[in-house]
Amino acid sequence: MLLIVAALAWLIGTWRTALTAVLAMAAIGVLGVWNPSLDTLSQVLAAVAVTLVIGFATGVAAARSDRFERLLRPVLDVFQTMPQFVYLIPVVALFGVGRAPAVAAAVVYALPAVVRITAQGLRQVDPAALESARSLGATGAQQLRQVQLPLARPALLLAVNQGVVLVLAVVIIGGLVGEGALGYDVVFGLAQGDLATGLVAGAAIVCLGLMLDRVTQPTERRTAKGA
Repeated sequence: MLLIVAALAWLIGTWRTALTAVLAMAAIGVLGVWNPSLDTLSQVLAAVAVTLVIGFATGVAAARSDRFERLLRPVLDVFQTMPQFVYLIPVVALFGVGRAPAVAAAVVYALPAVVRITAQGLRQVDPAALESARSLGATGAQQLRQVQLPLARPALLLAVNQGVVLVLAVVIIGGLVGEGALGYDVVFGLAQGDLATGLVAGAAIVCLGLMLDRVTQPTERRTAKGA
């Protein structure tokens, strides 16, 4: 697991990025909460995958249609201003208590940011590049696939990073609806006054967040090289 984290962090960053990510994962093992941490990580990755699929598709549609973007804007504003606890009410009503409502709440919480960043990144692509593609006979799909998405890569990577961070922020909230793993340990520690359990679980969540941030956020050197 440490080798996988190191490889991913090295591919997208530098050796310092890889070292930070590996130390964060190693700290989880030292804390003795490896199994619940991987359980939490699996749920976070599942929520992030769903968030990115829906968020990228919606962001692309919003970037290509002004009317759709105007209709979507108030919906995103409402989702971004609602407290995290409010998301639990409808998802628990739909899915009951368990991991599914926790993942669904995380997706709804992180989705607005991913949609906005994706749409903004695509809209800020150099118009001259798009005009050149059109003059060469590129279709709308070809412009999106071969011009807009490559040029908007930094914004898309930022959307991935923000999606990961926001999904992880709902882990503790998910512990209230049967998510288990680290979220449950934090809630249990708060409810029972068990400082050791809650503090260790909280530290493990911080380490997970640090590792995921390093793996999904490219450094300036690598970004410039890729550009």
